[in-house]
Amino acid sequence: MTPRILALDTTTEFGSLALVAGDHVVEEVLLRAPDGFGHILYEHLGRLLVRHGWKPGEVDCFAAAAGPGSFTGVRIGLAAVKGLAEAAGKPVVAVSNLQALAFFGTAALRATVLDARRGEIYGAVYGPALEVVSPEVVTAFPQWLERLPEGDLEFLATDFSPFRAALAGTRFTGAPVCEVPRALAGAIGRIAAARFRAGLARDPAAIEANYVRRPDIRP
Repeated sequence: MTPRILALDTTTEFGSLALVAGDHVVEEVLLRAPDGFGHILYEHLGRLLVRHGWKPGEVDCFAAAAGPGSFTGVRIGLAAVKGLAEAAGKPVVAVSNLQALAFFGTAALRATVLDARRGEIYGAVYGPALEVVSPEVVTAFPQWLERLPEGDLEFLATDFSPFRAALAGTRFTGAPVCEVPRALAGAIGRIAAARFRAGLARDPAAIEANYVRRPDIRP
């Protein structure tokens, strides 16, 4: 079976949409919405489906980036796929953005990095099968480096320039760095297709956000 996947990422101002058939990305669209995706997401989703003659009911599984990222952005993306999946009676796969970055790696150990602001990063390490080697954390980049495992390791980020100088003088001075495309929906869709085939897609109501950092609570 070649599952049809509709995948999206709205967790940062650079988002993306993709239609995936098995391991093939039918089309991936990079979007930018500094003010959020709530007012443009469904318009772009509709156009993408129409271009390829897909109907929501013909999608086998819906997938979304579950974070970490903007709290509002994460909620928008998850709400969209949950609503579409509920209406179509189909399952959902939620994929960590950090794991989606690791999809582009080639080394035995893939250290993925996202800017968490406030002088911190979101980071994790994955293996070649995208299995978790070091769990997702939010911390300062130099402190994270001290925790990383020994071995053949590469760094992956959409923009590694803010972190490169911190490698100097560490055991990672010569470590390879992979700059990953900003559009992650295609990778999310391919990861979701593999999980769907393995029977790991879930009921929409069971999907939760992956904030890593706890949301600020204000009175």
